[in-house]
Amino acid sequence: MTANVAHRPRVLADLVPGGLVRDLALVAGAAAFTGVAAQVAIPLPFTPIPISLQTFAVLLSGAALGPLRGGAAMGLYLLAGVAGVPWFAEHNSGIGFPSFGYIVGFMLAATLVGALARRGADRSLRGTATMMVAGNLVIYAVGVPYLALAIGVGLPEAIGLGVVPFLVGDALKIALAAGLLPAAWRLAGTSRA
Repeated sequence: MTANVAHRPRVLADLVPGGLVRDLALVAGAAAFTGVAAQVAIPLPFTPIPISLQTFAVLLSGAALGPLRGGAAMGLYLLAGVAGVPWFAEHNSGIGFPSFGYIVGFMLAATLVGALARRGADRSLRGTATMMVAGNLVIYAVGVPYLALAIGVGLPEAIGLGVVPFLVGDALKIALAAGLLPAAWRLAGTSRA
Protein backbone atom coordinates (compact mmCIF):
# COMPACT_ATOMS: atom_id res chain seq x y z
CA MET A 1 0.00 0.00 0.00
CA THR A 2 1.39 3.43 -0.90
CA ALA A 3 0.56 6.58 0.91
CA ASN A 4 -0.48 9.59 -1.11
CA VAL A 5 1.43 12.45 0.47
CA ALA A 6 0.51 15.93 -0.65
CA HIS A 7 3.45 18.03 -1.84
CA ARG A 8 4.07 20.96 0.46
CA PRO A 9 5.66 23.95 -1.19
CA ARG A 10 8.93 24.89 0.48
CA VAL A 11 9.30 28.28 -1.26
CA LEU A 12 6.88 30.37 -3.29
CA ALA A 13 8.33 29.16 -6.61
CA ASP A 14 7.24 25.63 -5.73
CA LEU A 15 3.65 26.81 -6.18
CA VAL A 16 4.29 27.27 -9.90
CA PRO A 17 3.62 24.06 -11.84
CA GLY A 18 6.32 22.57 -14.02
CA GLY A 19 9.79 21.15 -13.68
CA LEU A 20 13.04 22.08 -15.37
CA VAL A 21 11.44 24.53 -17.81
CA ARG A 22 9.75 26.30 -14.88
CA ASP A 23 13.04 26.46 -13.00
CA LEU A 24 14.94 27.86 -15.98
CA ALA A 25 12.23 30.46 -16.60
CA LEU A 26 12.20 31.47 -12.94
CA VAL A 27 16.01 31.80 -12.83
CA ALA A 28 16.09 33.88 -16.00
CA GLY A 29 13.12 35.94 -14.80
CA ALA A 30 14.73 36.68 -11.44
CA ALA A 31 17.98 37.71 -13.14
CA ALA A 32 16.02 40.03 -15.45
CA PHE A 33 13.96 41.37 -12.52
CA THR A 34 17.20 42.23 -10.72
CA GLY A 35 18.56 43.90 -13.85
CA VAL A 36 15.43 46.03 -14.22
CA ALA A 37 15.41 46.90 -10.50
CA ALA A 38 19.05 47.95 -10.77
CA GLN A 39 18.06 50.64 -13.27
CA VAL A 40 16.02 52.35 -10.57
CA ALA A 41 19.18 53.98 -9.27
CA ILE A 42 19.89 57.31 -7.67
CA PRO A 43 23.55 58.39 -7.63
CA LEU A 44 24.74 60.05 -4.44
CA PRO A 45 27.39 62.78 -4.69
CA PHE A 46 29.33 61.62 -1.62
CA THR A 47 29.68 57.90 -2.45
CA PRO A 48 30.39 55.85 -5.56
CA ILE A 49 27.55 53.47 -4.60
CA PRO A 50 24.09 54.48 -5.88
CA ILE A 51 20.81 53.87 -4.14
CA SER A 52 18.94 51.22 -6.13
CA LEU A 53 16.23 48.59 -5.87
CA GLN A 54 18.77 45.91 -6.73
CA THR A 55 19.15 44.46 -3.24
CA PHE A 56 15.38 44.29 -2.81
CA ALA A 57 15.11 42.27 -6.03
CA VAL A 58 17.98 40.00 -4.98
CA LEU A 59 16.57 39.20 -1.55
CA LEU A 60 12.99 38.84 -2.77
CA SER A 61 14.16 36.53 -5.57
CA GLY A 62 16.19 34.40 -3.16
CA ALA A 63 13.22 34.07 -0.81
CA ALA A 64 10.75 33.24 -3.58
CA LEU A 65 12.98 30.83 -5.51
CA GLY A 66 14.91 29.05 -2.77
CA PRO A 67 18.66 28.59 -2.44
CA LEU A 68 19.50 26.80 -5.70
CA ARG A 69 17.30 28.78 -8.07
CA GLY A 70 17.95 32.05 -6.22
CA GLY A 71 21.71 31.57 -6.22
CA ALA A 72 21.60 30.49 -9.88
CA ALA A 73 19.56 33.57 -10.81
CA MET A 74 22.12 35.88 -9.23
CA GLY A 75 24.92 33.86 -10.83
CA LEU A 76 23.26 34.41 -14.22
CA TYR A 77 22.83 38.11 -13.41
CA LEU A 78 26.52 38.35 -12.50
CA LEU A 79 27.81 36.39 -15.51
CA ALA A 80 25.66 38.26 -18.01
CA GLY A 81 26.75 41.59 -16.57
CA VAL A 82 30.43 40.61 -16.62
CA ALA A 83 29.95 39.49 -20.24
CA GLY A 84 28.73 42.97 -21.15
CA VAL A 85 24.99 43.21 -20.51
CA PRO A 86 24.66 46.76 -19.05
CA TRP A 87 22.14 45.81 -16.39
CA PHE A 88 24.04 46.56 -13.23
CA ALA A 89 23.10 49.82 -11.48
CA GLU A 90 23.71 52.91 -13.61
CA HIS A 91 23.96 50.71 -16.74
CA ASN A 92 27.30 49.28 -15.65
CA SER A 93 28.72 45.98 -16.85
CA GLY A 94 32.04 44.23 -16.39
CA ILE A 95 33.95 44.26 -13.12
CA GLY A 96 35.78 47.60 -13.03
CA PHE A 97 33.53 49.67 -10.79
CA PRO A 98 33.38 50.13 -7.00
CA SER A 99 30.02 48.42 -6.42
CA PHE A 100 30.97 45.14 -8.13
CA GLY A 101 31.65 43.44 -4.78
CA TYR A 102 28.02 43.91 -3.81
CA ILE A 103 26.99 42.05 -6.96
CA VAL A 104 29.27 39.14 -6.03
CA GLY A 105 27.60 39.18 -2.61
CA PHE A 106 24.19 38.87 -4.28
CA MET A 107 24.78 35.20 -5.12
CA LEU A 108 25.65 34.37 -1.52
CA ALA A 109 22.80 36.46 -0.13
CA ALA A 110 20.18 34.95 -2.46
CA THR A 111 21.39 31.47 -1.53
CA LEU A 112 21.26 32.20 2.22
CA VAL A 113 17.87 33.91 2.05
CA GLY A 114 16.55 31.08 -0.11
CA ALA A 115 17.73 28.49 2.41
CA LEU A 116 16.08 30.38 5.26
CA ALA A 117 12.86 30.76 3.25
CA ARG A 118 12.86 27.05 2.48
CA ARG A 119 12.82 26.49 6.24
CA GLY A 120 9.75 28.75 6.55
CA ALA A 121 11.36 32.05 7.60
CA ASP A 122 9.38 33.96 4.95
CA ARG A 123 6.02 33.02 6.40
CA SER A 124 6.04 35.51 9.27
CA LEU A 125 6.87 39.18 9.64
CA ARG A 126 9.63 38.55 12.15
CA GLY A 127 11.14 35.64 10.20
CA THR A 128 11.13 37.58 6.96
CA ALA A 129 12.71 40.64 8.56
CA THR A 130 15.42 38.52 10.17
CA MET A 131 16.06 36.70 6.90
CA MET A 132 16.35 39.97 4.96
CA VAL A 133 18.71 41.49 7.52
CA ALA A 134 20.92 38.40 7.21
CA GLY A 135 20.90 38.74 3.43
CA ASN A 136 21.85 42.41 3.62
CA LEU A 137 24.70 41.60 5.99
CA VAL A 138 26.09 39.07 3.52
CA ILE A 139 25.92 41.62 0.69
CA TYR A 140 27.76 44.16 2.84
CA ALA A 141 30.31 41.58 4.00
CA VAL A 142 31.44 41.10 0.38
CA GLY A 143 30.69 44.55 -1.03
CA VAL A 144 32.36 46.76 1.56
CA PRO A 145 35.84 45.16 1.44
CA TYR A 146 35.71 45.25 -2.38
CA LEU A 147 34.70 48.92 -2.23
CA ALA A 148 37.60 49.66 0.13
CA LEU A 149 40.08 48.02 -2.26
CA ALA A 150 38.52 49.57 -5.38
CA ILE A 151 38.77 53.14 -4.15
CA GLY A 152 41.78 52.76 -1.86
CA VAL A 153 40.27 53.50 1.54
CA GLY A 154 40.19 51.67 4.87
CA LEU A 155 37.24 49.61 6.06
CA PRO A 156 35.86 52.31 8.40
CA GLU A 157 35.66 54.80 5.53
CA ALA A 158 34.22 52.14 3.21
CA ILE A 159 31.51 51.43 5.79
CA GLY A 160 30.76 55.16 5.89
CA LEU A 161 30.48 55.24 2.10
CA GLY A 162 28.95 51.84 1.39
CA VAL A 163 26.73 50.98 4.36
CA VAL A 164 25.67 53.97 6.46
CA PRO A 165 23.95 55.96 3.65
CA PHE A 166 21.83 52.92 2.80
CA LEU A 167 20.56 51.79 6.19
CA VAL A 168 17.27 53.71 6.06
CA GLY A 169 16.53 52.43 2.54
CA ASP A 170 17.44 48.90 3.61
CA ALA A 171 15.03 49.16 6.53
CA LEU A 172 12.24 50.26 4.19
CA LYS A 173 12.95 47.40 1.76
CA ILE A 174 13.01 44.92 4.65
CA ALA A 175 9.69 46.24 5.95
CA LEU A 176 8.16 45.93 2.48
CA ALA A 177 9.44 42.36 2.07
CA ALA A 178 8.23 41.50 5.58
CA GLY A 179 4.75 42.46 4.47
CA LEU A 180 4.87 40.96 0.96
CA LEU A 181 6.20 37.47 1.57
CA PRO A 182 3.91 36.37 4.42
CA ALA A 183 1.00 37.93 2.53
CA ALA A 184 1.88 35.92 -0.58
CA TRP A 185 1.82 32.72 1.48
CA ARG A 186 -1.57 33.66 2.95
CA LEU A 187 -2.94 34.37 -0.52
CA ALA A 188 -1.66 30.98 -1.65
CA GLY A 189 -3.45 29.41 1.30
CA THR A 190 -0.25 27.88 2.64
CA SER A 191 1.05 29.89 5.58
CA ARG A 192 2.70 27.03 7.52
CA ALA A 193 5.74 25.01 6.50
